[in-house]
Amino acid sequence: MLTIKRLSIVDAQVLLEGARAKANEIDVPMCIAITDESGNLIAFERMDGGKTPSINIAIDKSYTAAGIRKGTHNLAEASQPGMPVHGIFSALGGRMVAIGGGLPVVSDGQVVGGIGVSSGTPAQDLEVAEAGIQAFADKTNADQISRNKI
Repeated sequence: MLTIKRLSIVDAQVLLEGARAKANEIDVPMCIAITDESGNLIAFERMDGGKTPSINIAIDKSYTAAGIRKGTHNLAEASQPGMPVHGIFSALGGRMVAIGGGLPVVSDGQVVGGIGVSSGTPAQDLEVAEAGIQAFADKTNADQISRNKI
């Protein structure tokens, strides 16, 4: 029997809010997807002005990050011709993404989900995803401090 840590909808909202705040700060409307540890969608937001093709890209970035337990940008070099995972993009119905903007969500050293962001440049997408991760980390740390005070 396995005990699996999983993001709650409240956690997903924290990730969305952190990412949205950064997207607003850099003035790039984004599509933001949050998945559980298995890559299944928990929450999604397409900001006003987010690009329609970015809907599926954001979801697939989150799926990829949760599945490979690494940022999607880590697949870029490894997926080039002659490299270890060349051709991975055709796997899993084409859902694997090697463009920056997908990150795993980690809690207590365990991957509990993923965040995927799309509509900007890969660097902007990654920056917005990182802001979502930071908001989650801040909340997790605040929750831990509150529990320790009780």
